[in-house]
Amino acid sequence: MNRALRFLKRYAFAWAIVCGLPLIAALVFFRFDFVRDVSAVNTSIASSIALFIGLYITSKLSAFPGTRRGKQVTPAMLAGYSVVIATLLVFRIPYSVGFLVYSITSSIALTAVFTNLFISAPRNNFYVVPSRRGLGLADLEGVALFRMEEPDLPSDPRASIVVDLRSNLTPEWERMLAVAALRGIPVYHFKFLHESIAGKVKVEHLSENTFGSLVPDQVYFEIKMFADRVFAFFLLPFLLPLFAIVAAGIKFQDGGEIFYCQKRIGRGGRPFTIYKFRSMRSADGERHADNCQNAAVTTEGDPRITRLGAVIRRYRVDELPQIINILRGEMSFIGPRPEAISLAEWYEEELPFYSYRHIVLPGLTGWAQVNQGHVTDLSDADHKLQYDFYYIKYFSAWLDVLIVLKTIKTIFSGFGSK
Repeated sequence: MNRALRFLKRYAFAWAIVCGLPLIAALVFFRFDFVRDVSAVNTSIASSIALFIGLYITSKLSAFPGTRRGKQVTPAMLAGYSVVIATLLVFRIPYSVGFLVYSITSSIALTAVFTNLFISAPRNNFYVVPSRRGLGLADLEGVALFRMEEPDLPSDPRASIVVDLRSNLTPEWERMLAVAALRGIPVYHFKFLHESIAGKVKVEHLSENTFGSLVPDQVYFEIKMFADRVFAFFLLPFLLPLFAIVAAGIKFQDGGEIFYCQKRIGRGGRPFTIYKFRSMRSADGERHADNCQNAAVTTEGDPRITRLGAVIRRYRVDELPQIINILRGEMSFIGPRPEAISLAEWYEEELPFYSYRHIVLPGLTGWAQVNQGHVTDLSDADHKLQYDFYYIKYFSAWLDVLIVLKTIKTIFSGFGSK
């Protein structure tokens, strides 16, 4: 209830500046009859709706790691305005261009300023209760950690306490934690803190998701799978001209095969054939690369990558033929990336619970791809698996939205490509 009230207060404040201020200015300086100006009325209503959508998306995404510095504010606000602008254009509803431009720019600026002032700045200093087995928080970047030596309440007004709540604490430490909770000092289980900041789930044992089950939300899974196929069906005709250009370029470059097909592991551990534009030369003995671990791994500056291949790999164009896999129900737009059979078998032998990542459909892009990028060794694969487990544990539409926004940035920056 408090969270909803805070959102409504924030929306009312933003609305007063984004929508209310220009109406008052127009009334005072231009003295026009607002009620009779249909375009102004329509734009005011549209801007109010767009602002609500944008702020709602922003508030939902702020619960996930990587959003605390407001990097998703502009895409989220633009998403809200895109919906209402499309509605205005489709139904040919009259609107004021100037009013709409002001509304878009002011809403983005206002939300960005608010986010940077009240969300991006670290509001907590984390005081860590010592534990025999250690809490493994050293890899958290940008977090102020202080080791507690005695069971005394921190005097720091921005203090939060981090503890392994499953460990056997002495009565003195337990009393301190109880007093801290009563005085309103946040007390976090260390794994929750690690997940919420790093965006990874430690692979120590299988962990239930937010619904208290090992199985992700099946209702959302079915909705997502249906939406994937519908979107892929309507998107395919628009991609065909690009496919033709890339195919001609590959054929003109070396006369080789246009597509690269490889067996990979899908949902439920079932193999399927993935389709990609060929971006590499096939060396002798590597025609069946999925049977060779070394050949299945692409390294930095890999000599097998062609000149055109480097371009289409950087902007992920080589992955687009996988829209066929999506139409066939073998993949999703968003999910853990499918691995070659040889790599999957290797990881299964070396990494605990690796096969659990196959409980959802693999995707064109995923949480690991937008946070880590390409992996080349077992250590990287372990970190990638932790990102995959985070996605499975917090499997939801809002996390998918965040991945889409981060993917757009990844595509233009070339992050993680090899």
